[in-house]
Amino acid sequence: MEYIAAREPGEVLVALADGTTSVLAGGQSLVPDMVDGRVRPRRLVDINQVKEFDRLTQVDGTLRIGPLVRHRTFESDRVGGGLGLLLRTVVGYIGHPPVRARGTVLGSLTYAHPAAEWPAVATILGARFELAGPDGRRSVLAEHFYTGPFETVRRPEELLVEVSLPVLPAGTGAGFAEQRPGDARYAESAAMAAVTVLDGRVTGALIGLVNAGPCPVRARTAEQLLVGTGFCDADVKAAAEAAATEDATLRHHPAADWPRHRRNLERLTRRALTQARETLT
Repeated sequence: MEYIAAREPGEVLVALADGTTSVLAGGQSLVPDMVDGRVRPRRLVDINQVKEFDRLTQVDGTLRIGPLVRHRTFESDRVGGGLGLLLRTVVGYIGHPPVRARGTVLGSLTYAHPAAEWPAVATILGARFELAGPDGRRSVLAEHFYTGPFETVRRPEELLVEVSLPVLPAGTGAGFAEQRPGDARYAESAAMAAVTVLDGRVTGALIGLVNAGPCPVRARTAEQLLVGTGFCDADVKAAAEAAATEDATLRHHPAADWPRHRRNLERLTRRALTQARETLT
């Protein structure tokens, strides 16, 4: 296997052009896959010395994340408002401290593990993915980026060079709840919520489910039920019940496991919404 330590974005794209090259950033998914033989790249391009990729900027109501931004970046209050609250709430559930120190947000988004947290965050926020390849650049919305477990529309010769997240409005609270089989394991089920309240009424709601479908699931029916309500316990209960019946969940788990997963999703969604209500700013 050939190893390339790139220092410029152009070097990375040249290395990827033949479609048989893997990108090394944090290596938290790639290296285990190589050890287990699931991935056998002919060439490995290391992007850790590409300074241009280590960027996190907020411009015109949008947070822009580069390929070398590590998970742990969002453990601090570097990003403010409702978006920062959501990111801080979620990041503590990703792996363990060494994984968060080395792993990258865009690496997780590209890996597309159905039980990973960041793809669901990107989906409910309507994130925009910027891909660069030999034919130039193209933008893809998160909801169109994922096509199945570990599958995306990214071509082998392309690199995910930026993800843009919209800043959430004032008056937004965020919550996250997860069930997993052990420390530093992927989620068995999880739910996240970001809810905006103005003058005592819900004006916007985002609800995402983790490992509830072959792709990240946005619980749109549950979101619609919340809008216009006073966000009371009965409203939370109704939204949680609706989230647990999203059609995508029926296609992801064996039929025999569906009742248990449905109960878990309903319970976790209720917890996430309750936390969002408690953190309203």
